Amino acid sequence: MELYINGETVELEVKTLIDIVKHYGLEKDLVVTEVNGEIVDRSNWEDTMVEPGMKIELVHFVGGG
Repeated sequence: MELYINGETVELEVKTLIDIVKHYGLEKDLVVTEVNGEIVDRSNWEDTMVEPGMKIELVHFVGGG
């Protein structure tokens, strides 16, 4: 399905928000997700179904100095 992730159109076959986080190989403890302008709590990722056309932002925090 077609999704908009971090401002880019991508084609992914996923069902839930956690599938997207796993697809990109992100550490879930270091990621904040936003779907259609609303932040989705990490505890709800497995229950958040993805639909075509959703706008998703993934913010991955990186440590360092």
